[in-house]
Amino acid sequence: MTDTRKILVTCALPYANGSLHLGHLLEHIQTDIWVRFQKSRGHETYFVCASDAHGTPVMLKADELGIKPEAMVEQIRAEHKQDCANFLINFDNYHSTHSDENKQLAETMYNKLDAGGYISKRTIEQLYDPKKNMFLPDRYVKGECPKCGAADQYGDNCESCGSTYAPTELKNAKSTVSDATPILKESEHYFFEIEKFQDMLTHWLKSGTLQEQVANKLSEWFADGLRAWDISRDAPYFGFNIPGTTDKYFYVWLDAPIGYMSSFKNLCEQKGIDFESYWSENSTAEIHHFIGKDIINFHGLFWPAMLEGAGYKKPTGVYAHGFLTVDGTKMSKSKGTFIKASTYLQHLDAEYLRYYFAAKLTSRVDDLDLNLKDFAQRVNSDLVGKYVNIASRSAGFITKLFDGKLSKEILDEDLAQSFCQAGEQIAALYEQREFGKAIREIMALADKANQFIADEAPWVQVKNPDTMQRAHQVCSLALNLFRILTIYLKPVLPQLANKVSEFLLDDLNWAGHTHLLTEHEIKPFKPLLQRLDIKKIDKMVEASKEDIKKQQPKKVQNDNDSHKNQLEPIADEIEFADFAKLDLRIAKIISADHVEGADKLLQIKVDIGGIEKQVFAGIKSAYQPEDLVGKLTVIVANLKPRKMRFGLSEGMILAAGPGGKDLWILNPEDGAQPGMRVK
Repeated sequence: MTDTRKILVTCALPYANGSLHLGHLLEHIQTDIWVRFQKSRGHETYFVCASDAHGTPVMLKADELGIKPEAMVEQIRAEHKQDCANFLINFDNYHSTHSDENKQLAETMYNKLDAGGYISKRTIEQLYDPKKNMFLPDRYVKGECPKCGAADQYGDNCESCGSTYAPTELKNAKSTVSDATPILKESEHYFFEIEKFQDMLTHWLKSGTLQEQVANKLSEWFADGLRAWDISRDAPYFGFNIPGTTDKYFYVWLDAPIGYMSSFKNLCEQKGIDFESYWSENSTAEIHHFIGKDIINFHGLFWPAMLEGAGYKKPTGVYAHGFLTVDGTKMSKSKGTFIKASTYLQHLDAEYLRYYFAAKLTSRVDDLDLNLKDFAQRVNSDLVGKYVNIASRSAGFITKLFDGKLSKEILDEDLAQSFCQAGEQIAALYEQREFGKAIREIMALADKANQFIADEAPWVQVKNPDTMQRAHQVCSLALNLFRILTIYLKPVLPQLANKVSEFLLDDLNWAGHTHLLTEHEIKPFKPLLQRLDIKKIDKMVEASKEDIKKQQPKKVQNDNDSHKNQLEPIADEIEFADFAKLDLRIAKIISADHVEGADKLLQIKVDIGGIEKQVFAGIKSAYQPEDLVGKLTVIVANLKPRKMRFGLSEGMILAAGPGGKDLWILNPEDGAQPGMRVK
């Protein structure tokens, strides 16, 4: 047992404009398992989170609902908190970034950075909605691509041809907030001079605080030098005013990570904990952040630079995880695999999902696939068929034939000790966040226990007076092995462990995993876990489809477009000779990567029959790079190469859909080969 550690753990703050789904729960469950393990080892561990409350989307959503942002945030916070509790995620505090503590800490952080010479101001030019009287972020401007003319494109990138541009270059631009034509307007903005921390961040990335894959990715930002980060937004905006201003607000990504500190500060005030002993620059306490890979830039660069500049402790560990897919593809509303936390709980036990996630989680940044068929099979095979089966095969004999007491003797000391001694290896795997490996070790032990019971066959031994005592010893040892396995599984299955604790009349503390129970009384065995019925999964999927349909917002139409077809209009007719100019080819995607500095582009290399081409495609909102490799698709092979600031684009991948997550690249039928012409 190591010395007692002081540990503060956080997971990313869910945004307060919608319900939690299974993607959120992947992170929350991963973090909760690690926290429960640390607490089981006797470490002083606190787990905090909060609702990420600020920003334009929250402001507009509240306006749409006809309520104040504060009221909407509080409603969402209560819903998130309850969903997490139902999934047995045991926060010590669940706060909000719209709090007195966060306001005070954000102002303190800003003032320290300003005093250190890390804040600057300069005037920038932005698109402005004259009807709503607000500056428009890129995502709230749409128009025609200045390169290819595609309609309904966002203000920074064309999802049709992959071009990047400034919002001011859009043709026929419209505000998505009011449908007004934006105008250009100047505004003074505040910037955090992160480039002054480049040397510190270079060492930080080599410190082991981040996973190797993450550190390598973030180091690419240094190639052209870090640039000052815009930390202000103009009114109207839901957030905190920058000190000394009335119409300037902190950008949400400044005060969101400070929410980790403010939620903990709120807990400290409730419990009498010394806040400074965790966050002061010289603190020996540990601070661990669990996050998704989509926000590593903020946690691996901006956040440590802000902490360094303001004189606070930087994190001990930042652990990124991949995205959740369902049945091998991104979660889909139309397929019913975009599953809300509350919808899941209407049909299935929370611990099924906790176990499945644990069984597949690693310390890497890999995506995790929830294969629904495998989900049912693994739960039934591992938890019911292996783990619970040990108790169900043994407990009845103890109750009926041996007065509900375990034997005095341990039948097989070697077997018992092999279970006890496995604890430190399993503990090391939990510590390293290698939950999948830990589960494999535990299930290998469960196989041993079941084999022992099968070899001894106590149901046969109890029929013979000469072997009755041995049957008692067999069943007693089996329940001891079951007890040890439960201790090892307790961080993953806390509710099930509580049932076992009541059954065995034992507290199941980790420190007790090396002890064996003899002449110990138990209660009669009751079923601990039901098999997972695949029909319930089907009902959950169907309910998710229905749920999405119920919540699908109606399209708001202006009087002048109320009769327009919802489908994109058919383009003007062309001659066959025009079409014949296009050389469409089957292409195999051989590599795909994120493009640093581009929110919507992926850098894709394709093989078209021995010829390799590079394409920049605006499909990042719909696909992860690793999901594309090996797929066949269709490209415009004879498109004139275009020099982009990220490199040369030598073609165009064909895709269908309105954009965003609803975008699908074309996939040819089986049998098509790279290089074949599409006619």
